[in-house]
Amino acid sequence: MGRSGDLASHPDRDAAGADDAGCPVLHVDMDAFYASVEVREAPHLAGLPVVVAGGDNRGVVVSATYPARRYGVRAAMPTSQARRLCPRAVFVPPRFPLYTEASRLVMDIFRGITPLVEPLSLDEAFLDVSGALRRLGTTPAGVAAQIRRQVQETTALTCSVGVARTKSMAKLASAMAKPDGVMVVPVVREREILHALPVGALYGVGARTGEVLTGHGLRTVGDLAGTDLHVLQQWVGRASGAHLHALANGQDDRSVVPDSVEKSVGAEETFSTDLYDTAALRRELLRLAQRTTAGLRRKNVRARTVSIKVRYADFTTLTRSRTLRVPTDVAHEVYQCACDLLDGLGPRAQAVRLVGVRAEQLVAASAAVEQLELGAPEHGWRDAEKAADRLRSRFGDSVLRPATLLEGREREH
Repeated sequence: MGRSGDLASHPDRDAAGADDAGCPVLHVDMDAFYASVEVREAPHLAGLPVVVAGGDNRGVVVSATYPARRYGVRAAMPTSQARRLCPRAVFVPPRFPLYTEASRLVMDIFRGITPLVEPLSLDEAFLDVSGALRRLGTTPAGVAAQIRRQVQETTALTCSVGVARTKSMAKLASAMAKPDGVMVVPVVREREILHALPVGALYGVGARTGEVLTGHGLRTVGDLAGTDLHVLQQWVGRASGAHLHALANGQDDRSVVPDSVEKSVGAEETFSTDLYDTAALRRELLRLAQRTTAGLRRKNVRARTVSIKVRYADFTTLTRSRTLRVPTDVAHEVYQCACDLLDGLGPRAQAVRLVGVRAEQLVAASAAVEQLELGAPEHGWRDAEKAADRLRSRFGDSVLRPATLLEGREREH
């Protein structure tokens, strides 16, 4: 949402007795989620600048603790830049199964309060608690306190909660409540609080749009709200201008939509050293196909389309996709398709910096038609991969892998 994650804590956060009447929407955001999970697993890291980052210096930051953020380290920042900003930081690789399990526990807490839960990612969600207040015998702020307490007790992690009239305001409020706080935006003070924020906090104001707005002297949301709509549309475009003008004036009639359909599941990898070797690229495609299809099976969906992304050393990026005859959640099938798409790119004039695999056009697994083959064994690839899922969830990702992905001494043994 714009750069709301960079908002300073509001003086009114954690204010006791704040008027939450007419504020049914909560936005719950876990605090430095991935990094906090890593600290929970390794308590000796508590209080240290911890950075979760993929790959070597070629990777990007996934998450950073608040001590690391004080040095300017942010998510999506190149790992090399994070190392320069905070040389004493502890860098750890991401462990997504841990984060997925923690997310599941958190989302279960939310759904125990209200069925109207709209997850935005593993670590944040909107809740509409209007229908739960009478049953719980409390107020929206009371629900926020209950959520924070349950999350702490269940996961040993902290979260921040925004309580407001609309989704956009609740998300801004959770950012102003960080870390480990709650921020109620009373309806009568909504415009006062909203208009004092920097213009870059609004959803849809990226770096380029922010430069345009500040170049015309619009520094706060209030400045934007007072700008004539037609003038604003001349500066940033018709659709963007209408969208930003509405948000700046507190207009957001979106409801909390539970169980929104996910459009795709995927994974990608930036290499520490650019790759030419086709066999090495195929190994990476297999690794990514496994991660992608494990995500499909967790969500109980299958994909009609498989796509790959290839980024070369000069940052030229190509994507290719293919629609399958039958939707799948099987790594073997996704991998074969990905390899065909890679081969279809032809000879490589330069090395590859990044590859990605994505499963798209998702359908519910229950709605997918099985393709039966004459003479096929009773238990095929899908059954084998589901059994592997169960083993990995119990013993960790490294307990079972294709022999192709074994490295060094593992392959010798």
